[in-house]
Amino acid sequence: MEHYLITGGAGFIGSNFIHQLISSRQDIHITNLDALTYAGNPDNLKSVSNFPNYTFLNLDICNDKDLVELFVYSDFDKIVHFAAESHVDRSIENPMAFIQTNVVGTANLLRVFLNFWQNAPQPKKEKFRFLHISTDEVYGSLEKGEKSFSELTPYSPNSPYAASKAASDHLVRAYFTTYGFPAMITNCSNNYGPYQFPEKLIPLVIMNALSGKPIPVYGDGGQIRDWLHVSDHCEALMDVIDNGQPGQTYNIGGDNQPTNLEIVNKICSILDEECPESKFCPHSQLITYVKDRPGHDRRYAINFSKINKELGWRPKINLDEGLKKTIQWYLANQEWVKAVVEKPNYSEWIKANYQNRREVKP
Repeated sequence: MEHYLITGGAGFIGSNFIHQLISSRQDIHITNLDALTYAGNPDNLKSVSNFPNYTFLNLDICNDKDLVELFVYSDFDKIVHFAAESHVDRSIENPMAFIQTNVVGTANLLRVFLNFWQNAPQPKKEKFRFLHISTDEVYGSLEKGEKSFSELTPYSPNSPYAASKAASDHLVRAYFTTYGFPAMITNCSNNYGPYQFPEKLIPLVIMNALSGKPIPVYGDGGQIRDWLHVSDHCEALMDVIDNGQPGQTYNIGGDNQPTNLEIVNKICSILDEECPESKFCPHSQLITYVKDRPGHDRRYAINFSKINKELGWRPKINLDEGLKKTIQWYLANQEWVKAVVEKPNYSEWIKANYQNRREVKP
């Protein structure tokens, strides 16, 4: 039996990864370690809570003592490290929270896991893997016509969030180079899909459109992102944890780069089809242009040829299909949505960072 430790498994990507791991593999044990901060949601994992080989631990990766005690009594084969603060706007408001979780937390994990690995018997050492989940934002911003980010693109982060993830990537890479620690890094593009905390663009647009609230679009809406359905991302991660080479980085992208405004209009059109009785149709009438975020990167695009060539992975879900599935999931899971939006910290954040933003002309 393989024993997986998932950090941040109650978050968006982590919970989707756990769902896919349980549905696709047998003879595994999963320990989910999550501090349950604002974006960590136990409801994301209700359906797997009775899985006999699933354990949840409410622990913070910044707590050194708890991590040490965890490894005294545990026997892990695979570590998949999702735990992170990940919202750029929040990093602008409170950079130190991102430094603490993304940099100090990762440093704690590496130190504890290195000791565990160094003292393991040889068969365990050869089997052990540490997979660090990162972002394409560490590469900075692309201008129109520039080549997509590859694994060789120099790091040039432009937000406190991106800088904190870049720092954690460097730590992981250094542990491989210095100690031979069997770590790997993945840098993914923007994810979307079920269970995404609705401060991010796609779920925020869906929820605001359904309730008739203004749909905020930063600046002119011309920012370009490479959208990746979370289930495609999770499949790529399983390929890397199984067959990736220690010390390597793998870029994971969705093979499309629409503008944010195009994404918003696609969502509105799908909602018009799915909810023709809505009094807010056409939902595009709710689009509101607001003051842009400071230092907003203009364009991201991922070159995933390395993971395709070496591991045979490529995305399967095209954007139109993925958006429709995502919208249908939110429509079918209104109780989940209600529980999230009724939390005081969510409503206060939305009011401060979207509802109170000054409107601008596109």
